[in-house]
Amino acid sequence: MNQLKNSGNGYQSRTRTNVVRLALWNGAWVGTCALMAFGPKVLWDRALLLTLLAVALNVGVGVGMLLANKKYVQELDELQRKVYLHALATTVGVGLIASVPISVMAGYRVIPFKADMAYLEMLMALTFVVAMLYGTRRYR
Repeated sequence: MNQLKNSGNGYQSRTRTNVVRLALWNGAWVGTCALMAFGPKVLWDRALLLTLLAVALNVGVGVGMLLANKKYVQELDELQRKVYLHALATTVGVGLIASVPISVMAGYRVIPFKADMAYLEMLMALTFVVAMLYGTRRYR
């Protein structure tokens, strides 16, 4: 009985560690995105070498984020993995479905703002959060 309690705590501890690791990698990636986007204009006056270094740093941190995400998914139990994969599939679907109309409407100037990639990323992030919350509630 005591051994079962410890294994549960071990699982919870691993999950907590993986969530923190994933959050740190995601935060670092967002930070390198900001550096890559604003650095050339604000920090180094469009110097090509520094811009390329910022891009390389972003790609490197992105790879680290992907590996942390992979480890996170591998450590999930079967139900959590199912919820996660359903949320991910929903997010990809919404992103694909929304990207074409947004692009066409921007091309014909139907929408009153510049259709930037950031809007699609925000839509996908919100979709993922809502899908995760829905999936988690659904299986409680």
